[in-house]
Amino acid sequence: MRSLGLDIGDKRIGVALSDPQGILASPLAIINCRDERADVEAIIAIINQHQAEQIIVGLPRSMDGSIGKQAEKVKAFTQELCNHTKVPVEFRDERLSTVLANRLMREVKKTREKVGRDAIAAALILQCYLDEARLQ
Repeated sequence: MRSLGLDIGDKRIGVALSDPQGILASPLAIINCRDERADVEAIIAIINQHQAEQIIVGLPRSMDGSIGKQAEKVKAFTQELCNHTKVPVEFRDERLSTVLANRLMREVKKTREKVGRDAIAAALILQCYLDEARLQ
């Protein structure tokens, strides 16, 4: 099953895509945020283009696990996305995904130039989900 991973921020949305078998997540793209409608349409186009069957959205919880202002924004945007697609959406805790993405980018400098930190963070969120799903 092909999954789409999203790392939703105020300025950019990182997008990652799994392989058709749902084993490996790879950074795909960055959506530079314009307005909610355009951003949702861009994601829907990616879903359709790649025939994604599920969406994994990183939820930026606080370090104590609570839901803060940014997580509420992500949930509201995700609800709008859900209003425009029947593809199931699942949230995953994304704490430290950007920190891990930064470490990875330092190790693989060419990747940063090609796809960006946000897409790598989305790939990490999606990869954690895929790994957990295989263990169940």
